[in-house]
Amino acid sequence: MVFGNWSDPSADPGRPVAYVPASVRRSAKIVVAGGFGVGKTTLIGSVSEVAPLRMEEPITEESTGVDDLRGTPGKTTTTVGMDFGRIHLAGGSLALYLFGLPGQIRFRPLWEDLTEGALGCLVLADTRNLDACHGALTLLEERGTPYAVAINTFPDAPAHPDAELREALALDPATPLTRCDARDRASSLYALITLAEYLTTRPAATHLDPLESLR
Repeated sequence: MVFGNWSDPSADPGRPVAYVPASVRRSAKIVVAGGFGVGKTTLIGSVSEVAPLRMEEPITEESTGVDDLRGTPGKTTTTVGMDFGRIHLAGGSLALYLFGLPGQIRFRPLWEDLTEGALGCLVLADTRNLDACHGALTLLEERGTPYAVAINTFPDAPAHPDAELREALALDPATPLTRCDARDRASSLYALITLAEYLTTRPAATHLDPLESLR
């Protein structure tokens, strides 16, 4: 798979595109969900070809005992609105608009708003706390939004066989399960392409280019 930034040939070489190029023929809204501190903001920042929009606030004492910081002790901010980024696939003809959801269950009304009209969702999970993504999975199941799951491989996170992870997350056999490092662009893009390929196989998937064009 080729992962280079797409840029308009008429623009400065290597400069990331900052507008929707004329080559775009199709677009899709993709949401990125998962528990608190699982890496959603990091993933969108690693792949976006435009400066990502981040709606974050400092973590205060009010979150003590509410938000679990054990897995991310250095975390100082949290998403309270959304993250937004954009990437291009299929030679610049397909634009994916990425919307990152806040991780805490108290933001469920916002989850419902942001998943409206989404073609699919990439759910990030952390094996140190798989329960943290169950709220997002429940919402997606209720709304009938197709999704793929990507295990964000934190350095100190335990590794488990796919079969055990699927059982713990109650995944349908057809639901893609992959792994990624949200800090790494190629790894994060692979997770998103896994989701995009899955969406193209669904009967109602008419908004994405054919599978071969994503490679």
